[in-house]
Amino acid sequence: MKTLIKPHGTATLQVPLAKTPRESDKVNDLPTLILNDPALSNVVMIGSGYFNPLEGFMSFGEAKSVCQTYRLPDGLFWPVPIINLVQSKPDFESGQKIALLDPTRDNKPCIALMDVSDIETLSDKAIDEMILRIFGTNDSSHPGVKKFRTLGNFLISGKLEIFDLGSFPRDYPDTFRTAQQIREHIVNSGWDKVVAFQTRNPMHRAHEALCKLAVDRIGADGLIIHMLLGKLKDGDIPAGVRDDCIKTMVDCYFNEIPVLVSGYGFDMLYAGPREALLHAIIRQNMGATHLIVGRDHAGVGSFYGAFEAQEIFDELQVSNDLTIKIFNADHTAYSKKLGRVVMLNEVDGHVPNDFVTLSGTNLRALLGKGEMPPKEIVRPEVAEILMNFYQS
Repeated sequence: MKTLIKPHGTATLQVPLAKTPRESDKVNDLPTLILNDPALSNVVMIGSGYFNPLEGFMSFGEAKSVCQTYRLPDGLFWPVPIINLVQSKPDFESGQKIALLDPTRDNKPCIALMDVSDIETLSDKAIDEMILRIFGTNDSSHPGVKKFRTLGNFLISGKLEIFDLGSFPRDYPDTFRTAQQIREHIVNSGWDKVVAFQTRNPMHRAHEALCKLAVDRIGADGLIIHMLLGKLKDGDIPAGVRDDCIKTMVDCYFNEIPVLVSGYGFDMLYAGPREALLHAIIRQNMGATHLIVGRDHAGVGSFYGAFEAQEIFDELQVSNDLTIKIFNADHTAYSKKLGRVVMLNEVDGHVPNDFVTLSGTNLRALLGKGEMPPKEIVRPEVAEILMNFYQS
């Protein structure tokens, strides 16, 4: 049997997921906290095993250490604080057990129990310092910064016992998988080298070519297209549409490569380099040996340099902390000269007019008018799904 890559920080995957609360925990008698979107997302990620070896929400001291040193106080490498900020001071106290409620479903079911270790009040200055470290900017036009500023100044930390993964298993039964389920798929498939591709978008031909190129050059046994199923910024394409696009592309154009299309329940941070590091931890925990990191990975607008998300892996020398390897990719485009999608840093003798390119804004405009985008940019089967969405 193949030996899988070890998860981050432990020899085996530690998943704090129980089927039901213990009988001794009278959930109805406990104080409750309705989770906001980011906190709910964090609970799902911890319960799914993607944030191994975390057991709950970080304290301010732990979050500050992560922001300043990329490490928890115990030395564990971690790039982004996993915290629970709320707007109002709660009516429970540290040392109590509380029930965490999921506001996205009817009746707000209890998704986890939390042993509250501390309740801390953060100053606006402390919040701003954390934002600047995470996102590299305090500009509220950045969607991650804007969201963070709405969360509140009261930080609640403590260990979790999770027994529900939110609405994702129900809403995406053929796509959502936990880290352990993906590890089992890798073992059952007999894969050794496994490439992961992170996406929050439908897959265009550039993505397709990049995945195939990485699999070929690494000599991988399988590819995991791992899509984010949580919340995105306004204007991004909903998860269900992306799911249809990606599965259609794989069915039509990935016949020669073993592929698993899967998804995970996290909200996009748009934190650029720091989020790329978190993406690597997520993929190592699910058993991938390689992660594709492309141009402006996890970025938004012009807040990050084109290759900052690649450079940070070398700057921090993360090979000392992470086992997963990074496949760096340049910007890709369709070459009319060569008749295929290429990485721009690998072709000579081209001028700008030799490439077929289309901005996301112009692509959306075409789809909204019911016009098919160039076949060199989007596969027609995928374009049809997108066109139906935009016209509706």
